[in-house]
Amino acid sequence: MKKKLTYTPGGVCSRQIEVEVEDGIVRSVEFTGGCHGNTQGLSALVTGMRAETVIERLKGIDCKGKGTSCPDQLARALEQAVE
Repeated sequence: MKKKLTYTPGGVCSRQIEVEVEDGIVRSVEFTGGCHGNTQGLSALVTGMRAETVIERLKGIDCKGKGTSCPDQLARALEQAVE
């Protein structure tokens, strides 16, 4: 089953994350805003991975003491996408 989700992150520079998950596999990730090179790299790295693996690896990563980060927000978006 394919699921698309538009997620509004909080506490980070990116303004929106669009994820597509199909049968538990991350098919695409697109960030709006944030550090373009980093978000592009993050998207390229996680595409094709199991969503659960991405969540385990990225959840809790902190950026400059904010208590969250773009990777952490992606993990949160994926949690919603696989519910």
